[in-house]
Amino acid sequence: MYAVIKTGGKQFKVAEGDTLKVEKLAAEVGKAFNLNSVLTLVDDDKVTIGTPIVKGASVGATVISHGKGDKIKIFKMNRRKGYRKSQGHRQTFTEIKIEKIVVK
Repeated sequence: MYAVIKTGGKQFKVAEGDTLKVEKLAAEVGKAFNLNSVLTLVDDDKVTIGTPIVKGASVGATVISHGKGDKIKIFKMNRRKGYRKSQGHRQTFTEIKIEKIVVK
């Protein structure tokens, strides 16, 4: 059984026991929480597609850690004009572990 969930403006295909990095969530390390925005559920041959979400379905997850991703360097330049601009960015993330997929 797996599900497609939406969190942080992105969609993820998850199954029980998976770990994934999502946009930073306001939850403490070790806390359990539910993700209610389940877009699709697949259980063997039975496929349930939400409109836009599946009613009564949720995904239980636990926060493993918070962190920052790799640094991205942004460099802009116009040739022959003397224009140079350098910038960096590190995106924050939350690492979660999928505990269970619940269908009511």
